[in-house]
Amino acid sequence: MDPAAVALMKRAGTVLGSSLLGVVAFGSWVRGDDSAASDLDVLVIADDRVAIARDLYRRWDAGPALEWDDRRVEPHFVQLPKGNAPISGLWAEVAMDGVVLFQREYAVSRRLAGLRRRILEGEVSLHTVRGQPYWVRES
Repeated sequence: MDPAAVALMKRAGTVLGSSLLGVVAFGSWVRGDDSAASDLDVLVIADDRVAIARDLYRRWDAGPALEWDDRRVEPHFVQLPKGNAPISGLWAEVAMDGVVLFQREYAVSRRLAGLRRRILEGEVSLHTVRGQPYWVRES
């Protein structure tokens, strides 16, 4: 495994411990449309026992800066969306382009598959304005 991936998993595990459900890379780096100034976005997925709060980011930042492929790793702490909760733009992007780097008991892959099915059924659709993508909830 890539040493940067190992360092990323260790940091996520240090911050969340047994509450860590998964780590998913997403964004421009994954899509291959990154620039020299791009970072590497990762979802760090916590179970429901953990409150998503600024303290998680402070704990992440307590360690040395992480880089992967010469890109600074930027964590986004989240919990998996509940059942049929509306699909946010973030989760739509992750469902379509995310790369699961770590997961416990396939919970992340199963949820992403469900979100992709809902996207294919037309619940949300991708639009672009001046080169910027955004997701729209359909009626």
